Amino acid sequence: MEECSTGALVPAVKPEPKPSSIEASADPGSNDVDRPAHEKGLTEVDKDLLCPICMQLVKDAFLTACGHSFCYMCIITHLRNKSDCPCCAQFLSTNQLFPNFLLDKLLKKASARQISKSASPVEHFRQALQQGCEVSIKELDTLLTLLAEKKRKMEQEEAERNMQILLDFLNCLRKQKVEELNEVQTHLQFIKEDIGAVERRRMDLYRARDRYSVKLRMLGGDDSISGARKSWPSSIDNNTSSLSGRAGMSSWNLQPKKLDGWGLQKKDALSASDSQYMTQSGLAVARKKRVHAQFDELQECYLQKRRQMANQPYTQQERDKNVIQREGYTTGLADFQSVLTTLTRYSRMRVIAELRHGDLFHPANIVSSIEFDRDYELFATAGVSRCIKVFDFSSVVNDPADVHCPVVEMPTRSKLSCLSWNKFTKNHIASTDYEGIVTVWDVNTRQSVMEYEEHEKRAWSVDFSCTEPTRLVSGSDDCKVKVWCTRQETSVLDIDMKANICCVKYNPGSSNCIAVGSADHHIHYYDLRNPSQPLHVFTGHKKAVSYVKFLSNYELASASTDSTLRLWNVKENIPVRTFKGHTNEKNFVGLTVNGEYIACGSETNEVFVYHKEISKPVTWHRFGSPDLDDTDDDAGSYFISAVCWKSDSPTMLTANSQGTIKVLVLAA
Repeated sequence: MEECSTGALVPAVKPEPKPSSIEASADPGSNDVDRPAHEKGLTEVDKDLLCPICMQLVKDAFLTACGHSFCYMCIITHLRNKSDCPCCAQFLSTNQLFPNFLLDKLLKKASARQISKSASPVEHFRQALQQGCEVSIKELDTLLTLLAEKKRKMEQEEAERNMQILLDFLNCLRKQKVEELNEVQTHLQFIKEDIGAVERRRMDLYRARDRYSVKLRMLGGDDSISGARKSWPSSIDNNTSSLSGRAGMSSWNLQPKKLDGWGLQKKDALSASDSQYMTQSGLAVARKKRVHAQFDELQECYLQKRRQMANQPYTQQERDKNVIQREGYTTGLADFQSVLTTLTRYSRMRVIAELRHGDLFHPANIVSSIEFDRDYELFATAGVSRCIKVFDFSSVVNDPADVHCPVVEMPTRSKLSCLSWNKFTKNHIASTDYEGIVTVWDVNTRQSVMEYEEHEKRAWSVDFSCTEPTRLVSGSDDCKVKVWCTRQETSVLDIDMKANICCVKYNPGSSNCIAVGSADHHIHYYDLRNPSQPLHVFTGHKKAVSYVKFLSNYELASASTDSTLRLWNVKENIPVRTFKGHTNEKNFVGLTVNGEYIACGSETNEVFVYHKEISKPVTWHRFGSPDLDDTDDDAGSYFISAVCWKSDSPTMLTANSQGTIKVLVLAA
């Protein structure tokens, strides 16, 4: 059971040991930091005034029979353990210790001189008065006057400094508030412009809807209506008087039998329309609630996009590509509308299919990787069960059977960690395993095409290039990234790194750029044409980077065992956003992306979905098991182990460490 509930742990870098206190204390001169100034002065003047045992200024000096002086407590403590002199090693006992009065006097005088040198004039004057120095009343009055003037001057300077500090603070505060006011005014101007643009667009939509409604009524009319209309007096038109209108109404009443059917149809149509309106109204309310739930995040998203794209209207080419003409729309407003639409479209995940991976009686069912093929018709699973299983997606979704058999099953020698389908050759799939072997399989023949055994330790990740069908890259615990060609038996490129490699991924727009997630908490972005050093190192994660995935040619998502996801811009080499909500501290829990959404697993046995523009989860789904009660002790030990979107659709494959695979779809 232990193997079932505990997956492979994400590699981590051990922290460097901090220097011990003993090593720190060995630093020469470190003891001088906390020593009084007069002792430092004495040490610099005469080293002989230091006790040979404690190396501090001698206190209560005692002289030995052999002529050496020590602190009384130091030499007594020494003689309790040994019976010799610490300096010359001659025999020594407590009976051979004598007070050194002369050295004590010298030390006191030297200390007094040192204190006198460092004392202030006020201290000298105070000591003179204490020692009985005679001062006349006139001299005291003069001194008091000088001191009073000095006090008033100091108070004046202090008051001026305080006023200057207060003035500086108020000026700084005013500047900050003016900047905030200008920013708020700019934001209000953005909002005012956008409200006008949206109102104009809404009125256009209302007019278009009315026109379409009239056309539909005209096209939907039956022959009886046409006959009724033909029987109307020719004088009845849109500009007739109220009398003509009443005459028209009477002509309607002349043919009740012909109009009854139409009236019922109209009533039914109105009822259907009302029902549809109520449904649409309910959806609108639900979407408004989602807006309010994410209001702060949406506000920041709107202002960010509006600031970036301020006063940049669509070009004519962009307008031609856009189906809806948006008068007055800026690019920022259009982008935000897209975010708002996609964000509020879904609020939950619904299970549309479920299957078990492997034998119910076999405990090792952890699914480490789940991936769709090139055409999103098949999906493959792999894990600790030492087998690659390929399923037909449509059969899994449409077949109500409880047990789904794979269309292809390929046994392997070792536990598997990762899968990657070839983006060009539909029947080719690559895998990495716990022995460090990278294998390319032919799904049709169920045989391996190539096996690469250069990695010295467990290989965690493999990925086929999206632009070059023969290239793939892998990463391993041996701290090496290797690039392979399916036409060669050895690697074509090696990159040596300083920490374990947890994940590798090709940029979808280039066969030369890869992202590497490492146990050193960083993401290394390489151009394979110059692998000696990365193009950029993205820092921000606090623990090992377990997954990297590209949303586009310049957007990179990463997952880490610090329980966060991060979005990066590899074109500008900047961090974009941090996503929090799930729990991930030690296991590989999966990461998948599409055009708008990022999904990952959690060690709470839940799947979390984030919108790329919002840092909080949009929705999440908790795995349940019919075989386990929610109160079962083992239920809390399972975690999500793999996730995969079906292209840019709202459908996603998910799997957990119990071996349960679910097909989830985003729903309103």
